[in-house]
Amino acid sequence: MTLAEIGPYLALILVGFLPNEAWRLLGVAVVRGLSEDSQIIVWVRAVATAILAGVMAQLIMTTSGALAAIPLFVRIGAAAIGFAAFLVARRSVFVGVLVGELVFLAGAWFYGP
Repeated sequence: MTLAEIGPYLALILVGFLPNEAWRLLGVAVVRGLSEDSQIIVWVRAVATAILAGVMAQLIMTTSGALAAIPLFVRIGAAAIGFAAFLVARRSVFVGVLVGELVFLAGAWFYGP
């Protein structure tokens, strides 16, 4: 293998993986000994949840490419039903994602292009 062939992989590791991993390790070191109920941990969890909700809303509402061909009501409905399944299954992320994906695929099959 030449450097030209492995160059993109090296760049991915150096620019994508290592900086992220450094921050994760620093976070683990800093929070050692903190209670899960401490105010800073509660705040960090709330910020992470808000960011995730924002990303999901952006993916559902302002899509591009092949996903844009699926009607908005199918995308919103799949997210809502997936969330309901998550709650019904005692907060199982696996069940929520699986049900949401199945509803989305069914909706895309019936209402898609």
